[in-house]
Amino acid sequence: MRVLRYFAWFCCYAGLVASQATAQVPASAAKHRAELTRNARAIAGINAPVALYAAQIHQESAWKSNARSHVGAQGLAQFMPATAKWIAGLYPELAANAPYNVSWALRAVVQYDDWLFKRIKAVDDCQRWAMTLSSYNGGLGWVQRDQALAARNGLNRQLWFGHVETVNAGRSKANWNENRNYPKRIIYTHQPKYIRAGWGQGVCL
Repeated sequence: MRVLRYFAWFCCYAGLVASQATAQVPASAAKHRAELTRNARAIAGINAPVALYAAQIHQESAWKSNARSHVGAQGLAQFMPATAKWIAGLYPELAANAPYNVSWALRAVVQYDDWLFKRIKAVDDCQRWAMTLSSYNGGLGWVQRDQALAARNGLNRQLWFGHVETVNAGRSKANWNENRNYPKRIIYTHQPKYIRAGWGQGVCL
């Protein structure tokens, strides 16, 4: 009898934990999970950090396909018009240049992250992804300038946390603060929600 009571309690507890984890993921995200996973694995391989991509979209638009920021960023992935036009010209499958289209945005966010990731050197994938996210938010050129300044200050240019993230090569205070919080919110605030909800692998955790 005691065993049955314990089993019932355990099942109830496990179900509660699972529902709490899933509840933190917007309901609108679930219908795009398979397509995001397919795109992530097509570009980044079978071990693609799908939970990280999902967390990034969560940060960018909270999965609202019609989102538009006050500065003009558009769609799920919040591409600025100039960036959308650039990436549409770079990859044939993105030639439609349709940031408000969910399929286009899911492919574009993974493709752009991959483009950035391949151009960044870091001591490990965690640091590399943090710099990739910083680049997505503020531009690869800024990360490269920050890396150079970090090196001049005796810091490790291939370490983001505690090194490159601590210097500012010239951004405004507001932009710098936003950029430094961007990787942290994605990796440490949003990503765990998607990992717990079964969206697959992440980074740094």
